[in-house]
Amino acid sequence: MAKIADIDLGDFPLLLAPMEDVSDPPFRALCKAQGCDMMYTEFISVEGLIRDATKSVQKLDIYPEERPIGIQIFGAEIDSMRRAAEIVEEAKPELLDINYGCPVKKVTCKMAGAGILQDIDRMVKLTKEIVDATNLPVTVKTRLGWDENTKYIVEVAERLQDVGIKAISIHGRTRKQMYKGEADWSLIAETKNNPRLHIPVFGNGDIDSPQKAVEYKNKYGVDGVMIGRASIGNPWIFREIKHYVKTGEILNPPTVEERVAAAKQHLNHSIEWKGKVLGILEMRRHYSNYFRGFPHIKPFRQELVTQDDVDVLMNTLDSILERYADFELA
Repeated sequence: MAKIADIDLGDFPLLLAPMEDVSDPPFRALCKAQGCDMMYTEFISVEGLIRDATKSVQKLDIYPEERPIGIQIFGAEIDSMRRAAEIVEEAKPELLDINYGCPVKKVTCKMAGAGILQDIDRMVKLTKEIVDATNLPVTVKTRLGWDENTKYIVEVAERLQDVGIKAISIHGRTRKQMYKGEADWSLIAETKNNPRLHIPVFGNGDIDSPQKAVEYKNKYGVDGVMIGRASIGNPWIFREIKHYVKTGEILNPPTVEERVAAAKQHLNHSIEWKGKVLGILEMRRHYSNYFRGFPHIKPFRQELVTQDDVDVLMNTLDSILERYADFELA
């Protein structure tokens, strides 16, 4: 049974990773409906929050059906992080998560995200300040280390626990690896098996099938898994893993009807939440995955990623349903 503070997440929970321009309310609604146990907002700049920047503030939006949910923040300045923690608390999420894992240069060059892995003492101090500044449970998402020579995650997790975090999610790569190569879960397991560590440890990286989720569960002993890229355009991965954990059986893939219905719901909610221009634009990354493996899908996909007329987009989705009505993915 995995618990973050008083939040009961059940046996082997599945978490949706915070992803910029992906894990927004429209997408989270789909993942929750498919069995995701805990979700996070897109990561939010603390500087944007304390300056009341529209894009940052909008990311605080939480809907009742999404709970339990964590709001994730990133930043490097202690004063800004403390003030942002107070703003986050007012939004009433179940927890506050700190991003110490984002590898993007524009974030790391400011010693935010994974950048702070170059200065563990600062990371611990900053974490303590945030824990002290809020009544919310504080969790951390991070990586194994900055590079191959600084994979101190076992010690880091213990030190963060000692200053008050309630759970840690670990991506099995260094910052230098970005998203290349294979995620190394052996150090995630070592962190989990540290007898001095008592908080839940969630593994992240390369979980893209029910079989792999169960294999890693059994092999590495983590409390749950966090799924990121494999969920993009594929919210069904959560129900598929849940079913496989419970029964050992592989669920049939979602039908064409389910895929089209999800794409339509996603598009409609995206437009409602972000406005027409951004809502249509940010949906485009999902279409390829919604219809991955469909033969001769390219003309339809081209239409979906270039059109900015809602009626045309909906008609294109209807055409996919009609064209592939009898198609079954293996």
